[in-house]
Amino acid sequence: MYETFYGLTSKAFDLIPDPDKVYMSEAHEEALAVLRYGVIDRKGFLLLTGGVGTGKTTLLQLLSRSLDSKVHLCLIANPTLSLHDFYYFLAAKYGLREYEGNKARFLLEFAEFLRGCRQQGERVLLVIDEAHVLPVDLLEEVRLLSNQEYQDFGVMSVFLVGQPELNDRLADPRLLPLRQRIGIRFHLPPFSEEDTRRYILFRLAKAGAQRGDLFEAEAVRLIHAEGQGVPRLINVLCDQALLAGYSEGKTTIDAGVVAECAREMRNPGARMVHPPEAAVAREQGPTAKWPWLGLLFLLFVGGAGFFCWRYPGAWHWWWHRLMELGRRCSARWAE
Repeated sequence: MYETFYGLTSKAFDLIPDPDKVYMSEAHEEALAVLRYGVIDRKGFLLLTGGVGTGKTTLLQLLSRSLDSKVHLCLIANPTLSLHDFYYFLAAKYGLREYEGNKARFLLEFAEFLRGCRQQGERVLLVIDEAHVLPVDLLEEVRLLSNQEYQDFGVMSVFLVGQPELNDRLADPRLLPLRQRIGIRFHLPPFSEEDTRRYILFRLAKAGAQRGDLFEAEAVRLIHAEGQGVPRLINVLCDQALLAGYSEGKTTIDAGVVAECAREMRNPGARMVHPPEAAVAREQGPTAKWPWLGLLFLLFVGGAGFFCWRYPGAWHWWWHRLMELGRRCSARWAE
């Protein structure tokens, strides 16, 4: 919608994660390196935490794209599964026989699968995103799953990824054996203000922007403060600011536009922007109104001329009335 107006070839701040448009801050680079190290060094359990919208899922996408064929990956993006669904999902992802509720048979087949991977020099990686919603019982099942006979050879790794509440979940006394197996822990922090500035410029450049001053410096500072350095919130604010700026015909996004969008985010409904209608009014308003105003003016002048021609005496009467009205207005204004 606003892309052409701002010289963009695509949406700069789309909320859908795109591994081809990932800005890697220093913290994100370190987090990805930690994930890769966890695979290469055959770590048993790895814990990655971060706030909502900080980019954990995007990092997992980058990791999965970098793995070779010797790594058998099972990525669970929605861990709200029953125990039966959990084992069914694992069996399907690792190419085992369909799980039909016989846990003992599954464990035997899974052990054979791990043995084969060890012999072939392959790795097995289980990644659970949004792991903070996993119930304690299922977390315990994950630990027991890693207790297979051939885990002494470092075949399988488990990555638990989730919000900081995952640490609270793991603090449960029943999960002490699992906590002791976590060899690597990393917390992904939000952007610094400088990261936010670079992130905005990076996304704009990826979208084809030819200008680096599309967002004023004060607007960027406000975006960072309101978005708290969270990429997802920054995307929402920037997208809304461009939409609002487009509807108002602003070629540069200032702090006022951002502040108005931030108020709308905090209080939905307080500010309603209708870009299509606003854009039509802005783009067509002046050119569309002048013909109508001109026609009305001509009708008025023509009607007044005809009236004066038809009733000459009335012209003097209207003239004196207008002059009297002008004197009264001048006297009231002077008071």
